[in-house]
Order: sequence, then structure tokens, then C-alpha cells
Amino acid sequence: MKTPVSALFLMFFLLSGCAALRGPDAVPQAESYPVDTILAAETQKVVSFETMIADLETVSVVYVGEAHINPAHHEIQLRVLKALYERHPGKIAVGMEMFARPYQAFLAKWVDGGLSEEAFLKKTHWYANWRYDFSLYRDLLNEIQQNRIPLFGLNIEFHIPSKIAAGGIDSLLPYQARQLPDRIDLTDVEHREHVRQVYDKHADRITQRYDFENFYAAQVVWDEAMAEAVSRHANDRLLVVFAGNGHILRGFGIPERARFRTGLSYRTVMPHKDGEPVDFSVADYIWIAPSVQRPGFMGNDS
Repeated sequence: MKTPVSALFLMFFLLSGCAALRGPDAVPQAESYPVDTILAAETQKVVSFETMIADLETVSVVYVGEAHINPAHHEIQLRVLKALYERHPGKIAVGMEMFARPYQAFLAKWVDGGLSEEAFLKKTHWYANWRYDFSLYRDLLNEIQQNRIPLFGLNIEFHIPSKIAAGGIDSLLPYQARQLPDRIDLTDVEHREHVRQVYDKHADRITQRYDFENFYAAQVVWDEAMAEAVSRHANDRLLVVFAGNGHILRGFGIPERARFRTGLSYRTVMPHKDGEPVDFSVADYIWIAPSVQRPGFMGNDS
């Protein structure tokens, strides 16, 4: 018998952006844009990979999204990273949602070649924290290691958003509250409405455990914490950020919250499921990707 997904994992799955909703500007494109087509939102036209990369070079932060269990999305991330590194070796850094900030010392050891893959997974508590099959991220992390690209964990400790969703920010214990970001802006109307749509779409499975205000606060704390980390690591180099689509959608997750802190320019690249309508408001570049998925959640979801 199939094991039911826990409420905790469901919240993690939804807040990570694996279930994006269509926006009002969506237009049919099922037969118009084949896989690997890249669309520029500004012109709503097809652009080449080289044209996109040339634009990405001009900003301070590049965000590349993902649906976590789609290997094609991780291939897109790898292509973008390789292209930017080839053009600017030594001036690229990477920030990843997949690691919490307390693990920074082990990320540095990985980059320096001081940890085997087995040791890296243990030291970062990969299957306790992120829990997706590491093979989805292996090529990306090997590329980072091979080129000694500085790697930064962006996330708050993974247990904190779930505690906020269950009991609110005020329910945190003092040592947990000390990890909160320096700013928590709950006033973005568009962001709130998007999260409300996600919440309502799955209300039958989450409302018994999480009321909306706490659910929304958890999302905002998650995004603000990563935006705070981006602001710390984006300086005189190009920071490439890998995060779930929901955290970069329309810029109202991490990107705009990071820009509030730094004023630094950014671009967003979002993989998009082939055969579905395109909403040009979701990102600066929309990359049509095959809708393949690999069973990738390896934790205990009972």
C-alpha cells in the first residue's frame, strides 16, 4: 500500500514551488514552442541561448528555478552555470536553496575537494534536510567542485518554516527566533494572493494543521532568509542562485526581497513544462523543458 505523504512534506513541497499556478497573461503555446526553446519575457519572443547568457552577464544575481524532481531542470541549471563560468572564471559564486547556512563549513570543504560524496551527504545531513535524491544534483555539485566555484547555503534551518506554519512566528523558541531574517515583509499583496491560491488548492490536506496566516508567514520567512543570504554573498562577483520555481516566480519571493536589501540588478530563468500555456510574467526568461520526473523524495514521508 502506498504510504501517504505527511502534512510536513506537503507544506515543504508546496512552499518550494513545485506546484506553480498559471497567471492571467498565459497564452496557449503547446505546438508553438518545442523543448529547449527560450523565451524572453520583455519581447515575448524566442531568443538564443547565447543571447540570454549575454544578458545574464550584465547583472549581479542570476536566479535559475527548478521543479525539484525534474532532471531536465537541473540540466538547464548546469548549462547556465557552465556558460557563465566559461565567460567569467574566478568571478562566479553559487547560492543554493538546498543547503541551510549552518552547513557552510562543509560546503567550503566540498568545493576544496576535502570531502568525498559520501562524507558530504553525511556532513550536510542531505537526506534529513533536503531529502531529494542526490543524483538529481550530482552533476551540478561536481561542476562546482571541479571549478572551485564558491558555494553558499542560502536556507534557514529546515525545521523552522514548518514550525512557523504550525504555530506562527511567536511560537518559536528563543534560540529558533534568533535565526529569523532581519526583515519579514508580509505586505506584498500579489505574493500573498499567489500563496493563498496554492493554499486553497490543497486546502483539504493542509487546513487542519496550518491556518493561512501562519502558512503565509512560513513562506515569507523562508524567502526573506534566503534573500538575506543572497545580499551577503552578492558583491563584486556574479552570484548564480538555484532555487525552486516558487521562490523566484514573478520576483516576489527571493529576488525582490534581495534587491530591497542591496539594490543589485538580477534576472530570473524559469524552466517551464512543455505543452502548457506560457505566462510571460513569471520570469525574465522562460525555458521550455520536457515534463519528465524522477521519483526523487527519499525521506520518510509516513
